[in-house]
Amino acid sequence: MKTPTPLDRVLTSGIVAVIRSTDGEILVDVAEALVAGGVDIVEITFTVPKPHQVLERVCDRLGDRAVVGAGTVLDAETARAAILSGAQFVVTPVVSVPAIELCRRYAKAVFAGAFSPTEVLTAWQAGADIVKVFPAEIGGPAHLKALRGPLPHVRLMPTGGVTLATAADFLNAGACALGVGGSLVESQAIAARDFERITSLARQFTEIVRTTRNANPA
Repeated sequence: MKTPTPLDRVLTSGIVAVIRSTDGEILVDVAEALVAGGVDIVEITFTVPKPHQVLERVCDRLGDRAVVGAGTVLDAETARAAILSGAQFVVTPVVSVPAIELCRRYAKAVFAGAFSPTEVLTAWQAGADIVKVFPAEIGGPAHLKALRGPLPHVRLMPTGGVTLATAADFLNAGACALGVGGSLVESQAIAARDFERITSLARQFTEIVRTTRNANPA
């Protein structure tokens, strides 16, 4: 049987947990809590302190139990540094063609941020494996559904504004996966070291993905 690629695992999971914190030391434990709740795709944003070290520690701790990537990557130089630190995928908030090309060169999955139809198509044609619709809260599920109309072949992942209340709507609108940040990895839970809360939220999000997909099989 073929070993699933990181992209395969993202598409199967349906959730990319976006982790941000001013305390980089705690993020390894946060990642463990997410995996315990069934979310095994973890994006370490490069806005955290010493992101390369955090990424390396998370990769070392989780091993094959999770797919770990780097987020908030703005350029090719940062993408390369993230890959060298162990990132299995790279996420950009914008259409950075050089970053996309760098990831393709090193055979790493890349999810490029875009909002308008032109940006979405530009990112896809440049080689993005998934186009991250960001910030998704501005247009909501209706915007994603509208993008799917003329661009049905493009994999779209809304990020920003995905909550327990909106997750199913985004999936029903055609999202291939969901990028979930503060609604899953709550800043209050991190500050309180309430890892059980993060695990609970992870279970709730994974259940929404499971039930929504089962109700609307491809």
